[in-house]
Amino acid sequence: MKEIVTCEEMKALDRNTIEEMKVPSCVLMERAALKTAEEMEKFFAGRNEKERILCVCGSGNNGGDGAALARILFLHGFQAEIYMAGNREHMTEETKRQLEIAANYHVPTVNNPEWGEYTTIVDAVFGVGLTRPVEGRYAELIRRMNGTKAWKVAVDIPSGVDGDTGMEMGTAFRADLTVTFGFTKAGLCLYPGRLLAGRTVTADIGIYRKQEERGKYFIMEKEDLAKLPPRPPYGNKGTFGKVLAVAGSPGMCGAAFFCGASAFASGAGMVRIFTSKENRIPLQTLLPEAILTCEKGEEAMEAAFRWCDVLVIGPGLGTSGESAESALWFLKKAFQEKKPVILDADGLNLLAENPDWKLFLGENVIVTPHMGEMSRLTGKSIEEIRNNRIEAAVSYAEETGTVCVLKDACTVTAGPKGEAFINLSGNSGMAAAGSGDVLSGVLAGMACMYRNSPEGHTPLLKPAALGVFLHGAAGDRAAGKKGQHGMTAGDLIPEISYALQDGGSHEAL
Repeated sequence: MKEIVTCEEMKALDRNTIEEMKVPSCVLMERAALKTAEEMEKFFAGRNEKERILCVCGSGNNGGDGAALARILFLHGFQAEIYMAGNREHMTEETKRQLEIAANYHVPTVNNPEWGEYTTIVDAVFGVGLTRPVEGRYAELIRRMNGTKAWKVAVDIPSGVDGDTGMEMGTAFRADLTVTFGFTKAGLCLYPGRLLAGRTVTADIGIYRKQEERGKYFIMEKEDLAKLPPRPPYGNKGTFGKVLAVAGSPGMCGAAFFCGASAFASGAGMVRIFTSKENRIPLQTLLPEAILTCEKGEEAMEAAFRWCDVLVIGPGLGTSGESAESALWFLKKAFQEKKPVILDADGLNLLAENPDWKLFLGENVIVTPHMGEMSRLTGKSIEEIRNNRIEAAVSYAEETGTVCVLKDACTVTAGPKGEAFINLSGNSGMAAAGSGDVLSGVLAGMACMYRNSPEGHTPLLKPAALGVFLHGAAGDRAAGKKGQHGMTAGDLIPEISYALQDGGSHEAL
């Protein structure tokens, strides 16, 4: 698990390092430039052509990083030059100093670059302090930089990318490599910022949190899958958790199958599917390991509820009156007895149609909306949600007390105390019907895994974030075998157990 930060957090961490830890800002700037040069020289080592590098610098401290970088590369024998694009009258003291040092070492500066002559363009125009859209001459500058055929490097963050949301602020630099400092910025994890940044390297330059401080935003890594609760060798099928999937209206048995099969693949010991009688034969054929309950009425619901440890409500359930009645019954019962619930798909559609159901949400519930479902739940437009995914997920989690898994290309999993995880596993091949049903089963399997954890009671935020990462890791394995074009939800299920086995890596394929 690795921490990521907002721009304000990064500024505070930087300030604390300088003012309280007494590390001079020029030392941090030098380290940043050295780390960036190191990453660039790794790339240059594999090329035969003679490099000509232009460091385009702004007047803020990001420009000072760029000037220091140009000097280091120049002294390492590269043809590196500086173009001061910022207003010289508004330069920070650190940037002034770096330009003076560069001049003392005779690093060339240019006033009117011939853009086509450079093999590498370095963007050091704006850092994380950018607060308004890039317009006017700076927008034209970035368009010129983007228009070159050169290899492109961003210092800390591509200019024009919002460091918190990843959104493009008017015009943004399109980097092949971004070297960011201290901590990864949230905007480098979310699209389109993640795409605009290219390959991102987070460099340690000596900026740390105080030991007693804790961040609020994180990403899961494959090593975290290796730290899942151990599976007792003396356990039985009941030990490893019983999942009840309230899923599958007539003609929608596929959603119930995907959910149940992925719960098994994620480690659940038993799965029961509470579904319509029309689905009995196909589900018995597709998933003979599952128990089927097709009877209706409160007695059947009570028996199914008493049997299970974790519930999934919604995949393929439909929104008929009968579906609403059973979904509400199970949701209320789980709220009363604090059993974990994954509320997905039609469960969320029913919640949007019946806002009073919010009374039965709480810390025992994981909601899994995609952008359209989140729009219906909150009344906000999809564009508004997408413009600040973290804020949208955190706000809903805080309002309802749930864990909110806001599904997107970079899924955000937020808890009711303001913490959030941004997921970096997965790929566009997973954008296929049924993939969300697979995720609901994975989340149920993870909830089962943690119910008897040696750590004791574990809030649902951690298993939910791990489940999202595992789902994406399975998708990456599937893409490694099949390619992203034409992947189906069914391709994910057999890869889940392998992703668990190898810690999420698909490198050995």
